[in-house]
Amino acid sequence: MIKLTRLNGKNYLLNCELIETVESTPDTVISTTSGKKFVVAETIEEIVEKVIEYKKKLLYINRIE
Repeated sequence: MIKLTRLNGKNYLLNCELIETVESTPDTVISTTSGKKFVVAETIEEIVEKVIEYKKKLLYINRIE
């Protein structure tokens, strides 16, 4: 899960495994595999970094076990 910000400033978590596309239109819009769309305050680059950090944590946790 990655932490994102709605345009109204409220935070929420999104399962990044469900992300299908991320577009800048100029707002950043995330489309999921279920067909839902989320407009977020983060840039595409910030979302990519959050997903990379999430994946790194998963790899680290799995390496310890």
